Amino acid sequence: MPSATVSYRGRLAPSPTGLLHLGHAATFLTAWRRCREAGGTLLLRNEDLDTSRVRPEFAAAMLRDLRWLGIDWNEGPEAEGPNAPYTQSDRRGFHLDGFNQLLRGGRLYPCHCSRRDIRQALGAPHDGEEEPPYPGTCRPPQPGAPAVDLPRAGVSWRFRVPDGETIAFTDGAAGPQQFIAGVDFGDFVVWRKDDMPAYQLAVVLDDHAMGVTEVVRGADLLLSTARQLLLYRALSLPAPDFYHCPLLRDESGKRLAKRHDALSLHALREAGETPATVRRLIEHARRQTGPARDA
Repeated sequence: MPSATVSYRGRLAPSPTGLLHLGHAATFLTAWRRCREAGGTLLLRNEDLDTSRVRPEFAAAMLRDLRWLGIDWNEGPEAEGPNAPYTQSDRRGFHLDGFNQLLRGGRLYPCHCSRRDIRQALGAPHDGEEEPPYPGTCRPPQPGAPAVDLPRAGVSWRFRVPDGETIAFTDGAAGPQQFIAGVDFGDFVVWRKDDMPAYQLAVVLDDHAMGVTEVVRGADLLLSTARQLLLYRALSLPAPDFYHCPLLRDESGKRLAKRHDALSLHALREAGETPATVRRLIEHARRQTGPARDA
């Protein structure tokens, strides 16, 4: 566990695109416990940038489910702490400042490719849940700052990764990690066609601005950490520590997701289950997955 210090700042960052399930509960309980044992401050951030899937009823449900689990937080929605903008969509201007900094530094280029274009360019199906490395269709031959008068909306803006560089870090749960830029992941989107920030950029800027010292999240985001470390460096920002919890899986070995409605916290509560039951279900699922070092 992190050492007891008032300087520890953790965060819960749910996305209101569906009901929270057991996998979310496991990660959020770990984040809450690590922060409380460190004597730190926990903030809640509503990550609502996926506008096509976000619903207000899901935002209300996530607050209700977290409270029901016994999870509290010091800053953010319904907290008694500072009234800061903890909803990502309210912070677009702040994200735009970060985008412009990357643009001025020659780190970005516009991309007109659709997902279908990328699949066709790769010429083969891609296994797994991670997006395949971008094939470089729109990538300029040489890095450099694009023309400042190019329209921001209507195209995706990609971050040019340093091909062949090994991005290494030590994760608090998963241990030493390393990924090769241009091999394990390619140029990635930081600003979307709908003129909104993409997840990778928004989370880096928000975690830094909110003073987060340790990011606790699911192991499905380990590879995203390599991307985000490149953004921290490009923006001259210090990176936080990372702790990626093992993903919970069902009896068939598939990881729990929002499609598992029967395992949503809402459904469990409506069925008369208690938070203590949820914790037992999490422990059972962890035994199928394998425990984290400190979960």
